[in-house]
Amino acid sequence: MKEIHQFIDHTLLKPTATPDDIIQLCNEAIQYNFFSVCVNSSFVPLARKALENSDVSVCSVVGFPLGAMSTASKAFEAKTAIENGADEIDMVINIGLLKGEDFEAVTADIMAVKKAIGTKVLKVILEVSSLSKDEIKKACEICITAKADFVKTSTGFGSGGATVEAITIMKNTVKNRAKLKASGGIRDFETAKIFMDLGVHRLGVSSGIAIVEGRESNSEY
Repeated sequence: MKEIHQFIDHTLLKPTATPDDIIQLCNEAIQYNFFSVCVNSSFVPLARKALENSDVSVCSVVGFPLGAMSTASKAFEAKTAIENGADEIDMVINIGLLKGEDFEAVTADIMAVKKAIGTKVLKVILEVSSLSKDEIKKACEICITAKADFVKTSTGFGSGGATVEAITIMKNTVKNRAKLKASGGIRDFETAKIFMDLGVHRLGVSSGIAIVEGRESNSEY
């Protein structure tokens, strides 16, 4: 099994994050050998430059955090992020269209982003705190149809984060056809270990240092 640090997407998505904060994030990711940093798309060029002599990947969020942007804008943002050096894209599903049962539009939205980034990894954020059990299952089924590489629980900006129940539904639905990313509210090693034991492949956390050091973060983000 991989060491815990290689599960971590070291994340900073606060709107108040400065360029210096992003450089610090990248330096921490190098120091702790995290899998990636996850940043807003405007910071992809800066992160790519800061990480150019390391093995740390760059992940960018798209349509974040609401998922309600037009498909064209999501695809353009994703394509631009890849051109600027992103290795992976985490896009937010269109929650309103999903809840309104316009499943064809939700599928097309994801497929457009996947097409825009080619062979790069696409993770789709479901925002499980806004969905029923049946909606989580349906969202996962749509992600499989749209050829997403991962399904991800949360943005970290919704009313709740990753839960055992949500990850279990996601795992049972996607089976081995997509990977799992847990994010939102994971602030200590014990919680991270619960999700790792459930079979997640990645952890989206802003408390990565506390997690690998075996202590609890007091971060509210």
